[in-house]
Amino acid sequence: MRAQRVLAVLATLVVVLLTAEGCTNSASTRDVIPGSNDAAGHALEQNFTQVVHTTLPSIVEIVSPSGLGSGVIFDNNGDVVTNAHVVGNSASFQVRLSSGTRQFRATLLGSYPPDDLAVIRIQGAPPLKPAKFGRSSTLEVGDIVLAMGNPFGLDATVTNGLVSALDRTVAEPPNGDLPGAVLRQAIQTSAPINPGNSGGALVNLNGEVIGIPTLAAVNPELGGSAPGIGFAIPSDIATDLATQIVANGRVVDSRRAALGVSVSTVTDEAGTPVGVGVRDVAPGGPAAKAGLRNGDVIIKVGDTSVAAAQQLQEMLAQHKPNETVQITFIRPPGQAQTIAIVLGELPAS
Repeated sequence: MRAQRVLAVLATLVVVLLTAEGCTNSASTRDVIPGSNDAAGHALEQNFTQVVHTTLPSIVEIVSPSGLGSGVIFDNNGDVVTNAHVVGNSASFQVRLSSGTRQFRATLLGSYPPDDLAVIRIQGAPPLKPAKFGRSSTLEVGDIVLAMGNPFGLDATVTNGLVSALDRTVAEPPNGDLPGAVLRQAIQTSAPINPGNSGGALVNLNGEVIGIPTLAAVNPELGGSAPGIGFAIPSDIATDLATQIVANGRVVDSRRAALGVSVSTVTDEAGTPVGVGVRDVAPGGPAAKAGLRNGDVIIKVGDTSVAAAQQLQEMLAQHKPNETVQITFIRPPGQAQTIAIVLGELPAS
């Protein structure tokens, strides 16, 4: 999106994030491949070129009332995978294929903000080329990847980098009326990402889409982009949710853990977060069954202290439905106590 958003990322360290929407460098990959004059370098260069030629026709530019983003053609019906924050609250879009300047109308099929994923459908377009989606579960740190999208409106831009880390938990703040997403099992990559590339493709050297670029890190002290730190939704999650949306118009099985409570951050007199207050307990839900009540203040999940509502959300994103977690809480004015809660599933869209 053109309008940049400040995001908070919690991985191993805490950094501040912006909406990540693009590959920054439109220069040829020949400028960045070491040893390109030798046989191995030339072979890698040819591999890059082949992947770009194969995959770029599957990348589209999405124009919504709120800005610009990217998308990946999912199937022959004109369905396109993108980010929920790219579509926002809009239901109609203009989509431009990488092969020309003509724009086509598209409508929203479904959106699932908790995982920042959406599917739109192009109407009246010529035959499309769906991308080949791979299995993100096969990725290893150090794998070479290419990011493809439309940063700053520069269509069909490609950058390259590595898979820097796997299974990151990345938190986004609310975007307008959309709640903040917590990305689970996110792929961290050094491939440059900039505004306009959200919803594009992170591609391996087999020409398979293995992630949907979503966030780019920002240096919290100096401001501006933090080079070499970007995040993508893993393809295993993206294809699962997209398949559900195409089949049902919505996500019917979120596969995300939930406590079954509404919460807010509790602060002390100085305004410092000190816990997560339970405002409402869903009748018959996991928390209710375990005995959690309105007014309780959660301070730990397992052995990890939790001081704010967003931290609780991030902790839950690391678990799966039906897992058992230990929740430590204070029931005013009493002492801390710990209960075991069998997690439920986050409601689908």
